[in-house]
Amino acid sequence: MSYAWHETELRVRYAETDQMGIAHHSNYIVWFEVARSDHCRRVGVPYTEMEANDVQLIVAEASVRYKRPAFFDDLLLIRVRPAEIRRRSLRFEYEVVRKADLELLAVGETLHVVTDKSRRVRSLPPEYIKLFEA
Repeated sequence: MSYAWHETELRVRYAETDQMGIAHHSNYIVWFEVARSDHCRRVGVPYTEMEANDVQLIVAEASVRYKRPAFFDDLLLIRVRPAEIRRRSLRFEYEVVRKADLELLAVGETLHVVTDKSRRVRSLPPEYIKLFEA
């Protein structure tokens, strides 16, 4: 099943760039998290609610494939969508696109294991699965 992309706009800040004005590679994982948190909020499963209900999403894997550089002051679209929704894990996929020319700059994935506050693996509540799948 293929899910719809959700987009979050971010502007590359000066502090996120290196001496050449290129966004440092470490920022992409942070941008993925910003987009994922925004996506969860939009579908009705904000992180604050998950944590209040003893649901935590622990990052088990993260990957990024860089295709083109992002530069200082570029306006970016960080696209995110679920790639796989299972009872005890979620996989998200990402695209980073420069808004001005829609050039694909990077792609990536994160895998999250569902746990409780004690970090014991648990099942994602069925109502959350429905919201992620909608």
